[in-house]
Amino acid sequence: MRTSENGNLKRDIGLMSATILVIANMVGTGVFTTSGFIITELNSYSLLMLCWFLGGLFALIGAFSYAELGAMFPKAGGEYAYLKESFGKLPAFVSGWISLVVGFSAPIAAASIAFATYLLGNQEKTWVSLELFGYEILSLNLISFIAILCVIIFSYIHYHSVKLGSNVQNFLTIFKIVFIFVLIVGGFTVGNGDFVRVTTTLLGDDFSISWTHFAISLIFISFAYSGWNAASYLGAEIKNPQKNLPLALLIGTIFVTILYMLLNFVYIYALSIDEMKGVLQVATQSSNPLFGYKIGSIISLAISFGLLSVVSAMIMAGPRVYYAMAEDGLFFQRFKRVCKKRNTPVHAIILQAIIAIIIILTATFESLLIYIGFTLSLASMLTVIGLIKLRVQKPQIPRPYKTLWYPYLPLIFIFANIGIIIFSFVSRPFISIIGLLTILIGVMIYYKIK
Repeated sequence: MRTSENGNLKRDIGLMSATILVIANMVGTGVFTTSGFIITELNSYSLLMLCWFLGGLFALIGAFSYAELGAMFPKAGGEYAYLKESFGKLPAFVSGWISLVVGFSAPIAAASIAFATYLLGNQEKTWVSLELFGYEILSLNLISFIAILCVIIFSYIHYHSVKLGSNVQNFLTIFKIVFIFVLIVGGFTVGNGDFVRVTTTLLGDDFSISWTHFAISLIFISFAYSGWNAASYLGAEIKNPQKNLPLALLIGTIFVTILYMLLNFVYIYALSIDEMKGVLQVATQSSNPLFGYKIGSIISLAISFGLLSVVSAMIMAGPRVYYAMAEDGLFFQRFKRVCKKRNTPVHAIILQAIIAIIIILTATFESLLIYIGFTLSLASMLTVIGLIKLRVQKPQIPRPYKTLWYPYLPLIFIFANIGIIIFSFVSRPFISIIGLLTILIGVMIYYKIK
């Protein structure tokens, strides 16, 4: 990332790097950690795969909508920039606040925890614990300690320079994708699994649908697919954004959906439902029966290494939102400063790292997934509503790319997210309330700054 003399971001990111950023943000924590929680809710392979398919479809529909917005407003900030154009400053600020806490800092925390768990296995012994009214509000163990170190190291990498950060990012992402392909091909060719489970899944196994559990599973899925909009946050730094931004969003999302479906078929090939239920390290759990425990431990190490690309991608993209907010005078001015020596938004990177570390110390992994999925559903739904509003109120704005099958696809995306939000309140009211409190805090900060 170069800067002009006045410190503005420059367009240095090509189509390949933008697409890799989308893939890196999407592929990682979710697909390696959520299937065990989903199968617990659904108790059916066919419903599990239906969830993963629908999740990819929703992400693709969202990408179609965001592609139009990104081509219209090729700026830094993603949802923040789009909502500012469609609804004004307050919704835009709240969206930026959600991005800071939920869109980036919380997934950074989740990916770091998953990295440490795959690297070390379960480490239950707590070093430090703090309780309030009988509830544990903070804990530190070996897993959380390694996760915190991960956040610090990668925050420094992306502070150092965009070139170093991009090189590390591209290497980790390519490694992760190659590894996943090896796992998929190796699992089905030399692995010792059960094809009957795969064929039964494709034909439809016996199941009864609980819509509440199905909706909760979609929240886990929405977390796994989060990141499909990653390139939109770097709109001010993408070359030829009217063309490359929509392409990066669409190519990245389609690629990841196919990858996720194949990887989950490997899980089904390897594990029974009971063996999969509630397992965080589902990829390692499936590798052990497929390849043996020695190879399984190597795969677990490779997965942990691949998860670093998620941490890296989120740390790279997130600060551009806070930078854009500060540029518009809607956030503390400190966070629009670009380091003259490094040409990186150093204060925004530090703020994001601090919040991620706090989340690592205070949240459990499962509750973190629900919290992220619920709150991001609100933000992305409002953004697509803004797309429709702009079509009606500002039809004169040039649209180099237009959403496919408008308005049907945006409306499907909106109503699907409404359903997820409602079922979240029904089944996980406490976590949903925490999500709403996060938004309320953002509103309070906005009026404080204003």
